[in-house]
Amino acid sequence: MAGYKNSRNAEDIKREIAAAVREMKDPRVKDGIISVVRIEISNDNSFCKVYVSAMKGLDTAKSAAKALNGAAGYLRKEIASHLKLRHTPELKFYPTDSIEYSAKINTIINTLDIKDDTPQHDDN
Repeated sequence: MAGYKNSRNAEDIKREIAAAVREMKDPRVKDGIISVVRIEISNDNSFCKVYVSAMKGLDTAKSAAKALNGAAGYLRKEIASHLKLRHTPELKFYPTDSIEYSAKINTIINTLDIKDDTPQHDDN
């Protein structure tokens, strides 16, 4: 039962962080189209690793993660005001290039010339 509650809290925190990031005025966060990719919460809800990615690449994600780490106290306060948690976890942001990587894979897949080799059957 504890695993379910932990994953539910992770999704709630992810949603609140994403909403707070959209309202931030820091240009390192505002201009980079930042997305919260994944969240890992410790079992006692005291620490939270937040993985962020940017459409413009890993360098933008790194600068956004640095800005978000600077604003971690504000984001923690926002989470505490919107969610009813016994303990609001300490936030630590890490950059990842998952959005850029998935866009690159999507481009590769779209450039493949795949022919349909399945035989066509008539249903007469």
